[in-house]
Amino acid sequence: MLILLPPSETKAFPTAGPPLNLSELPFPTLSDVRSSILSDLISLCSTTPDTALDLLKLSSRQTGEVSANADLRSAATAPALQVYTGVLFDALEPASLPPEAHRVLTIGSALFGLVAGSDAIPHYRLSATSKVPHPDGSTPTMRARWGRTITDALGDLDAGLIVDLRSGGYRNLGKPPQDVPSLEVRVVTAAGKVVSHFNKHYKGQLARALALSGEHPASATELVEVAQAAGFAAQALSPQQVELTVS
Repeated sequence: MLILLPPSETKAFPTAGPPLNLSELPFPTLSDVRSSILSDLISLCSTTPDTALDLLKLSSRQTGEVSANADLRSAATAPALQVYTGVLFDALEPASLPPEAHRVLTIGSALFGLVAGSDAIPHYRLSATSKVPHPDGSTPTMRARWGRTITDALGDLDAGLIVDLRSGGYRNLGKPPQDVPSLEVRVVTAAGKVVSHFNKHYKGQLARALALSGEHPASATELVEVAQAAGFAAQALSPQQVELTVS
């Protein structure tokens, strides 16, 4: 089982880790796109910071994020599960998870494509809806930049069932191939209304329960059994979708 998490827009600032080394990140087939986006993002933020604010959809009060992007090659790093913060990661409580639980957690990223929880990354700001100019003069979307590389990387895995907890924007950067067993999770109220505000909170709780279970469900039905054993009101809507009902 692989649990695929969304990133967070808010991130901690590592202080002591070594600089980013792309060659040490897993999923080597993503290396060329990672390197291209990284170089172009650094160039954008270091040479035209005002344009960067606009393309990264940041306010004038967030110039520090642009400065951080400009220093990505020299900035300190920390394990990804320490860098990503926010509602989902608060519910996940990664610091209290054992190492074997960390191994089933992977985070989707506009900058890195996919990163394992233990991968050393710096603070950065780049979302799935951002645009970064290419040296050829074009300004492609993140989806166009990644093309099929994330999908192909997920297809190369032998991880069993992929539980995709990413938001729509990050799923659009690269969904699992159709021949790879995968499912998405929908969170609704007892009245059937889709939960928006606390969606990430419940998905973080579910990811924690699944990671701690030690189980390796191979289908939506088996994942529902694991979720129910952990106290969730869950049902399989289809082989590709599981629904959590929350109060």
